[in-house]
Amino acid sequence: MTRYYLATAFVFVTFLSQAQTPGSGGPAPTDPVTDPTEVPLDGGASLLLASGVAYGLKRLRQRKAR
Repeated sequence: MTRYYLATAFVFVTFLSQAQTPGSGGPAPTDPVTDPTEVPLDGGASLLLASGVAYGLKRLRQRKAR
């Protein structure tokens, strides 16, 4: 009986979760030279890289201490 309820709930949820159609994508850029999808990778990527280097150095020092 539980299987029946689970299968019914699954079918019901799949009918409710249909994908939406794509929108207009926002306003058109006024300057045709720049690409509107460009994303600057400066703040978060540099912090992530620095934390990775720091973690790697920590692990190397722990390995040498043994």
